[in-house]
Amino acid sequence: MDTLGHGASAKPEGPHTIDRFADAVCALVDQLGLDRLHLVGHHTGGVIAVEVAARLQERVASLLLSGTPFVDDEKRRASAAGHRVDHVDPKPDGSHLQELWDRRSGFYRPGEEAPLTRYVIDALTVLDRVEEGHRAVPGYDMEGRLPLVTARTLAVCAPDDHYSRPSLAKFAAALGCETRVLSDGHVAAPEQVPQEFADTVVDWAGRG
Repeated sequence: MDTLGHGASAKPEGPHTIDRFADAVCALVDQLGLDRLHLVGHHTGGVIAVEVAARLQERVASLLLSGTPFVDDEKRRASAAGHRVDHVDPKPDGSHLQELWDRRSGFYRPGEEAPLTRYVIDALTVLDRVEEGHRAVPGYDMEGRLPLVTARTLAVCAPDDHYSRPSLAKFAAALGCETRVLSDGHVAAPEQVPQEFADTVVDWAGRG
């Protein structure tokens, strides 16, 4: 599903938080009548997935966290000191479109212009709020919620995703979960190694 406020999902007023994003996921799960589900989240979506798994507990048959940041005090300090990745101010000459492209291009490799284009198109649909998902992450009490996660969990990350790879060991320590480094890729691993990523998801869900 598209995260609330992004993509084709509804775009309600008011501040976005991880709890609010999780509310939307849980509402969808209930609306679909899913008694059990396999849950996958990538980057910010992984943080949302942690909260959903903490709420739904035994209803989540398995949890796969992809490139997911471990939100602790270290992460909060880094977020406070960091720059806004996707924020651009609209300009009459349209140069903000190039600026947005340039800001995101470092997460993709030569030849990956198609997925970069898709990302930019999505970002433009919520240009005035595109950073809110990122800003919601450090405000989430992940360490307080992880003890409520009961699902069998796998944390994966691409080898060149230097933002999230250090989190693998932290998730392993907090959840006692398995971890795996994919063969290639960066932040956009599901698009950069799609077959390997899909195989990993199917294999993990298929274990029960």
